[in-house]
Amino acid sequence: MQYQFVLEERKAQPTISIRTRTAVENLPQVLGKAYEDIMNYLSEIGVQPSGAPYVGYFNTDMQDLDIECGLPVAQSVAGTNELKPGEIPAGKQVSCLYTGPYNQIEPAYNAIMEWITANGYTPTGVCYEFYLNNPAETPENELLTRIVFLLK
Repeated sequence: MQYQFVLEERKAQPTISIRTRTAVENLPQVLGKAYEDIMNYLSEIGVQPSGAPYVGYFNTDMQDLDIECGLPVAQSVAGTNELKPGEIPAGKQVSCLYTGPYNQIEPAYNAIMEWITANGYTPTGVCYEFYLNNPAETPENELLTRIVFLLK
């Protein structure tokens, strides 16, 4: 599959999120509950998300993933004990769009890592997946995921 890579400098993006640890096989349940909690909270405070839901990955240990599940918001909002205001940091990033089942995303990751190395960049170790359509309403082979790597 061919991927198009977009290199850009981005401003910080305010978010509201839940940071947790989980094994990869538990991701669907963990993410489902987290997004439900975040959407309920935003509804309570009268705030609309300003973009697609995302997961930030802070390590690659598939049995103990350190993740942040969240939604972008137009401006910082107050949090709760579990929900934390934060941001996706400003800076240089590279992204690509993957189409297909979530469990077959690895080739897109390999391609973006090859692009980063071939173009002389260094990843920060943090990457994000933005889920551009709803898996409950979209056939698996049409799921759209924007993969974003933050660069040093």
